[in-house]
Amino acid sequence: MAAGKFSWGGGKNSDTPSEGSSSLFGKITARSVAKPAQLAINAIGGTSKDALLLLQNYEESGRGWFWSTDAEGRITYLTESVCELLGQTRDELIGAPFTSLFQQADEAAGHQRTLPFILRKQSKFDDLPLQAAKPGEGEIWWSVSGRPYFHTPDHFGGYRGSGTDITAQRISAKDNSRLATYDSLTGLLNRFRMGKLLETTLSAFKQQRRACSVMLIDLDRFKHVNDTLGHPAGDALLKQVAERLIKVVGDREKIGRLGGDEFQIILQDVDDRGALGDMAEKIIKSLSHPYSVDGSRCIIGASVGIAVSPFDGQSSEELIRNADLALYAAKGGGRGRFRFYSSELLQAAEDRRVLEEDLRDALAKDQIWLAYQPVVDAKTNVVTGFEALIRWNHPERGNISPALFIPIAEETNLIGELGEWALQKACEQAATWPGRLRVAVNVSPIQFANDLLPKLIEGALSTSGLSPDRLELEITEGVFLQESSDTDAMFQALKKIGVRLALDDFGTGYSSLGYLRTAPFDKIKIDQSFVRTATEPGSRDGAIIAAIVALADALDMDTTAEGIESLDQLAMIRDLNVSHVQGYVYSQAVSNEVLLERLQAGEWSISPSGPAVTRGDRLSMFRKIGAIHENHCYNVVLRNLSVSGALIEGILDVPEGTNFVLDFGDGQLAVSTVVRSMGHQQGLAFEERLVNDGNGGLCTSRRISPYMLAAAGMPISNLPPGYYQSTEAEPRPKSLPVFSTVSDWKAG
Repeated sequence: MAAGKFSWGGGKNSDTPSEGSSSLFGKITARSVAKPAQLAINAIGGTSKDALLLLQNYEESGRGWFWSTDAEGRITYLTESVCELLGQTRDELIGAPFTSLFQQADEAAGHQRTLPFILRKQSKFDDLPLQAAKPGEGEIWWSVSGRPYFHTPDHFGGYRGSGTDITAQRISAKDNSRLATYDSLTGLLNRFRMGKLLETTLSAFKQQRRACSVMLIDLDRFKHVNDTLGHPAGDALLKQVAERLIKVVGDREKIGRLGGDEFQIILQDVDDRGALGDMAEKIIKSLSHPYSVDGSRCIIGASVGIAVSPFDGQSSEELIRNADLALYAAKGGGRGRFRFYSSELLQAAEDRRVLEEDLRDALAKDQIWLAYQPVVDAKTNVVTGFEALIRWNHPERGNISPALFIPIAEETNLIGELGEWALQKACEQAATWPGRLRVAVNVSPIQFANDLLPKLIEGALSTSGLSPDRLELEITEGVFLQESSDTDAMFQALKKIGVRLALDDFGTGYSSLGYLRTAPFDKIKIDQSFVRTATEPGSRDGAIIAAIVALADALDMDTTAEGIESLDQLAMIRDLNVSHVQGYVYSQAVSNEVLLERLQAGEWSISPSGPAVTRGDRLSMFRKIGAIHENHCYNVVLRNLSVSGALIEGILDVPEGTNFVLDFGDGQLAVSTVVRSMGHQQGLAFEERLVNDGNGGLCTSRRISPYMLAAAGMPISNLPPGYYQSTEAEPRPKSLPVFSTVSDWKAG
């Protein structure tokens, strides 16, 4: 038989002899079922025997294998090496369905699902990729070809075919695909894959009217790690960051690394800003814990920007741009925080630029001054000292919040100049106070890293004549971000001067008991975030405060609790043996003139006053909003806002128990009930508490879908007119107002 005529099978018109003929393959197939192939080969002579020996050598080389089935698809021949790979003998596999050699349809993908269909149709096939049904670990892939054969033109006999191992090629293709869609360093999705995921998600969700949120995360102080420890250490740190993100988010397929120290998270069907804010805070807290890289201790931080579709953008470009604006605002607000996108961010960015320019001239123009908040002995109510707080009285905008201008000063390298001025001014004014009252001055990490700080302090003390033990330097935990011998040397130099050292905001961000063992602090200041919720049922913050106090006592340190505003908080602090208190329950910060007036008798004793129990923070404001009652919307002024309620004015004589829906804009609707009515003012309690907006403000946990608002004839501002068609054929008639408004009353 000529080599060119040798075939493993054929169709109805094939020139391949039938099974009943004296064909070579007919003999080898029939005999190999009953006895080893070698015996069958020995029974054949001449050229046919040489051909079979060549085929046997091919099988034994492992480069390929052969198979055949009967008309029912049962195996009649299979190369021995394939049987061994599958962990079975040839005898066990002969008679088994050919399809049993491969992964089942529901376990495989792509072309594998077509194999049973092909066999039923008695069609030929070539290079079909199939995964072996191999037990245990590791994948085996084959490229399988087959041809049907027929005993007679109308009598199907089965299949004959061959296969080759393509496992290496499949793994290589899989790796290449992964390289194209995954970040090679962290194993997270890369920028390209995240972009495609967001595009397809938004496209599908627009039709399905579903929400999608995007978080952008930027690491703070990562560049310092690269610069000081080298890029290999930076790479190792990024891997740990990725692991922590996966732990918080719970699904690595939602997280991507965009490049450098930027990460992105896509959260489908999530628009609850309470849940988003909680996740952002968990991310910030997790990424801010210390890292160990090649034996070095590193501490970084993170800032997060959040945008939610469809409110904050319809396309991936819009959503990413707005999340980036929110991230910029978070970093500008002091880093280590999160921000939601809002339409005011663009204006806020411009305001910030103007403030930055004005701040550069504020000292020279005598706009900066110091206010002093009393530090009170918790047992005696006697003032023992004051904390100096920088204030800025802007000629046009009035008093600017330190939370706004201090981050600007840090970013523009003005904090050193402001800090030096505050130190000198505080020492100068404290020297005129009667008695031995102390003054506490904040020292930023940037100032602490300045080698000239001890000389500046000595100069301020010498010029003012203030005794060193009356000056207390409040140092945040940020000075320990890069622990080094320089840090220890600075502490020793400051203590040598004789000043007191206080660890400020203890328990936030970077707390470590390790540096309390070495740093010579005289006081621990307990951050107000612990105090604020310590009196709430189920809170563990009281136990944390008790532990801090016990630690301070063991180390012979004083303790000060910040932000005490209610009498129940004060009672708790006293029960926990905190030695000193700061907060509105005693006094707000006062000017130096008021301070001297209060100290005329030589001692200032303050009786605590304030609400009996802790209540939610109230934000004072003057903002126009809508108040919807029945089918009428009143224009009112929002005077203050808390997580649980609001004070509005503009409607006259509203009975208690009346329900309103407050419209804060951009889909923020809060269902509320009038609990206090005072002429043109109403106090309302919310049905659902507001949540932190990441910028010291409050927002509703959820926003009403723009699809629903548009259907009701209330399109929100960031959607183009007519973007969503109303589902109502005719507008609903509006009811007449039930209540009179202030403007109506004045007009009458």
